[in-house]
Amino acid sequence: MAQIGQLEFGKWVSERKGERASGEEGGEHAYAYALDRQTRLAFENAKPVQLAVEAAVRMFKSFVKNELLGQAVKIGPRQFPRVHGLVVSCADTLGIAVPTVYIVNSPVLNAGTFGTNDDSFILIHSAIVDHMSDDELKAVIGHECGHIHNSHVVYLTTLDFLTRLASMFLWWIVAPAVVSLRAWSRRAEITSDRASLLCARDPAVVTRALGKLALGSRKLYDELNLEVFLEQHEESREGPGKYSELFATHPWLPKRMLALRVFEKSRLYRKRAGLGDDGLSMKEVDEKVQEIVKVVT
Repeated sequence: MAQIGQLEFGKWVSERKGERASGEEGGEHAYAYALDRQTRLAFENAKPVQLAVEAAVRMFKSFVKNELLGQAVKIGPRQFPRVHGLVVSCADTLGIAVPTVYIVNSPVLNAGTFGTNDDSFILIHSAIVDHMSDDELKAVIGHECGHIHNSHVVYLTTLDFLTRLASMFLWWIVAPAVVSLRAWSRRAEITSDRASLLCARDPAVVTRALGKLALGSRKLYDELNLEVFLEQHEESREGPGKYSELFATHPWLPKRMLALRVFEKSRLYRKRAGLGDDGLSMKEVDEKVQEIVKVVT
C-alpha cells in the first residue's frame, strides 16, 4: 500500500502476489487460513472493493485517525516499556516492523488494527490490559500483529468505514459490501488467532485469553470451565439463531478455540514451537477448521 494520501491499488496488489507466493507449507505466511487468502484474492479483483478501499483510506486520513488517537496514549520504550516489550517480541516472531500501539480508555475488552498496510496501528482498550496477564496480553497483541502480517489492515479499515456509513442510514447502499467483508473478517480472525498462538507459544494462554473475552468478570475467571464453555458450540448449532453469525465480524468464541486446537496439532506449529516435525499438514488443518467454523451446517 502506498502512503495514505496516495493509494496505488495496483502496486499494492502486485505486492500481495508476492505474499501469496510464500503461502506454501514453509513460507512465512503459511499459517494463514486458506479461505482468508482466497477471499482477499477475490477482493483484489473486484472493482467495487477497490473503490471502497480507496474511499476508506481517504476517510481514515481525513477524520478517523485523529478521532481515534486524540485521547489515546502511545506505547514506546519510554511509555509502558513492559507492554512495549511484548509488542517487540510479537513483531520479531512474525517478522514485521514493530507496529505503533496505543492504549485507549475503554471498559470494553477489545483491541483492533486500523490504517493501511504501510501505516497501521493497533488500539488496545485499557480493559484488556487490566484483565489480562502479561502472557495473555502478548497473545492479544500477537493476534493484532497477525492482521498486519497478513495484509488485513486495509480491509479492516474499509469494514469500519462502511459500518460507520451504515450507521448514518446508508445501510441499503453499503449492505452487500459489509456482508462480504464481515464474511472475510471471520476467516481473517482464524488466521490471526494462529498468529496469536505462534507469538504466545502456549495454547492454554491463548484459550484463556479468549475465555476472558467471553466472560469479562475478574471474580469468575478462576472458576471458568473452558471445556464446559466449548460444549456451547454444539448448542449453537441448533435453532434459527445460528444464522445471526452471518452478520458477525468474528466467529463465535467456542469455534475459535476449537479451531486453534486443530492448528495446535499442525506440523507447522509443532515445528515452530520446538515440539517436533510431526503433525497435520496445513491443508488438513484448514479442512478440519472449515468444518468447525462454517456458519450453516
